[in-house]
This record gives sequence, structure tokens and C-alpha cells, in this order.
Amino acid sequence: MRLLAVSVCFYLALAVVTPVAWGSAALDQLKSTVDEVISILANPSLKQPGQEQRRMQMMKQVIDQRFDYAEMAKRSLSRYWQPLSASQRDQFVRLFSELLERSYSGKLAAYSNEKVVYKSERLDGDYAEIRTVVLRTNDRIPMNYRLINKGGKWWVYDVVIEGVSMVSNYRNQFSRIIRESSYQELVRRMQAKLRAQQTSES
Repeated sequence: MRLLAVSVCFYLALAVVTPVAWGSAALDQLKSTVDEVISILANPSLKQPGQEQRRMQMMKQVIDQRFDYAEMAKRSLSRYWQPLSASQRDQFVRLFSELLERSYSGKLAAYSNEKVVYKSERLDGDYAEIRTVVLRTNDRIPMNYRLINKGGKWWVYDVVIEGVSMVSNYRNQFSRIIRESSYQELVRRMQAKLRAQQTSES
């Protein structure tokens, strides 16, 4: 499934970084998050049996400080976001973020020191896009991070992998379900998927 591939590649990209000599606040803040993730992935004590849950919790804390799940959820729903009540929005953001987190939680075992090369960045007011390439053994994966500045802090709100936007991918799927059925059906499917993931982990 393309969405799963996007989320997996996205978190595998948080690996050893090739340094660059230039950088804005957006790049510096993104790299700071990457460095924290690297430290967790490389920590021998967190690779021991029984440490998986602790490792994932530490990863979640770091990721949550850089990725704006509410912004991602809003953009993924597009025009269907506006009619929602505050409680519906809160519910959707919780579902969206938990599904996204769980989609990568079981994939970190595949981490194998992939390298990230920072290629360039483009700034436009409160928006930035940082272009990177993930270097694997026999592969190069173009990956761009889109960030928004809120109160001086840069938050990732989209990731574009091989030209495919994660947010656009979700938007297409969510819109199709809502058009063919309803928003309530979308929520029902997300809840069912989350329950299935929780059952498989227990």
C-alpha cells in the first residue's frame, strides 16, 4: 500500500546525516530532530530485548515535537475539515496521528544506517521546503520536507517522497471515502484499522 510505503520510508529516512555547511532555522531545527532520533536508534541499551516499548516512546516524544499532526490532518481532509465541530476535529487528529505513528512503529527494526544528504532548501515567508536524498545500498530516494513556521518554531506538515506528497495521498483516499459514503464512514474505517493494529500488537 502506497501510504504505508510513504510512512515507512519517511521514518527510515531519519538516519545518519551527511553534514552541510549552510542552513536556515528551518533546516537547523529539522536536523536537530534528526540528531535526537539518531541518538535513540544508535543507543545500545535501547536495542536490548524488552526495550522496544521504551524506545518507541522516546521516538514518539521526539517526533511529536517536530511534526504537526493537526496541520497534516487538516490538509489531508481539505474542504471536509471546515464543517467539523471542535470535538470532531480533535477526534480526527487523534485517530490520524495514532494511525500514522503505529504505521512506522513496527518498521524501525529495518533501520540499517541509511544516510541522508541535504540538497537544498527553499524559503517563502513562513513556509520552507528542504530537499534531501536518502542513500540506501542500491537506491536513492528523493525526499522533501515541507515545514511551516508557527511562533518561531518550524513544524513539518508534509513529506514528499519520490514526487508523491504524503498529505495529497491521504487527501485523495479520504475524499474518495467521504464522497462515496460519508465522513462518519471514514472515521469508522480508521477506528477499525486502529483496533486491528492494537490487536495484532497484543
